Amino acid sequence: MLRVSAQTTDTEVDLQAINGNAESAAMGIEFGPELMRFGTAIAERNPTDIADARQALREAAGGVVVVDAAGVAANFQRMVRIADSIGIPVDDMTSELGREIRSTLELERFPGAKHSLA
Repeated sequence: MLRVSAQTTDTEVDLQAINGNAESAAMGIEFGPELMRFGTAIAERNPTDIADARQALREAAGGVVVVDAAGVAANFQRMVRIADSIGIPVDDMTSELGREIRSTLELERFPGAKHSLA
């Protein structure tokens, strides 16, 4: 979604930000490193890291951005749970775009990839 959104708005982004690269996160995304750290902390569910990342994001970007980022994270959790529970299939895993993104981000390195790759 980030890649397509960036292409639509003519914004240069580096998808390696998804893999935790702070330099990549800074490219084209305002407060990118702080947002990446906050998102990672939420995904890893470590309360101390979440509090630290939330504070760093608030100091860099302000409270409104923190609230928006938390809302986006919560919405993604909601969407994934709904899709999983009602059996909505993932996108076409054989598309050229999908193959390119999986390769760029080296997604096959995750153990769960064996369940979703075509």
